[in-house]
Amino acid sequence: MAVAGNAADTWVRCLMTARILLIEDDQRLAGMVKDYLGGAGFRVTMAKTGARGITLHKTQEFDALILDLMLPDMDGLEICRHIRKSSQTPILMLTARGDVMDRVIGLEMGADDYLPKPFEPRELLARLKTILRRRVGSAGTEVLRFGRLEIDISARKLSISDEDRPLTSYQFSLLVALAQHAGRVLSREALMDLVKGETLEAFDRSIDVHISRIRAAIEDDAKTPRRIITVRGIGYVFAREQD
Repeated sequence: MAVAGNAADTWVRCLMTARILLIEDDQRLAGMVKDYLGGAGFRVTMAKTGARGITLHKTQEFDALILDLMLPDMDGLEICRHIRKSSQTPILMLTARGDVMDRVIGLEMGADDYLPKPFEPRELLARLKTILRRRVGSAGTEVLRFGRLEIDISARKLSISDEDRPLTSYQFSLLVALAQHAGRVLSREALMDLVKGETLEAFDRSIDVHISRIRAAIEDDAKTPRRIITVRGIGYVFAREQD
């Protein structure tokens, strides 16, 4: 989705044309979701198996994916991992397991958000709009530079020494929030507020999972970070300068 002109107008245009790939084997649920999202202006393509979903994603362009964690032919986590090898399309994962570790693993595999079953269609719509809004980004051309690290906010592009480093939509928004407040300690709650974090049904360590992925992308050694520093008991701070 191109970012051009007024941000609000761009967002409206994106909603009117957004294409969603729904990978869900429960046809009754899938039909309900398709009808509800269709009524909100989305164009929804359904796949009832993981293999079909992967094929559709390879051959067609989608603005976001809604992915069930439990499918008859493939595990949703494996599908997420497969897609993330070649694409940063936002992924909203559906899970009926209710296990926090499944959610953590899903985020580690590259999902942007998750939604436990059963869910209210309105909440699904709200979460989907949020990850799409983050993808649209701002209409400005602000570029943040910290040494070799460059964050192009309008293009939603991260690079280190001109080498692109992929992040999910949510992770990029977290990085921008930290970088725009460089030198200031931000709590997890503050970070979630800055990136409209209501889409993360904030179990305690969800932010930590995303931060670890960001560190893997920007730090020379993610185990001994020098750019995003943990302030124990409080949150995180983005270092303006590295030691």
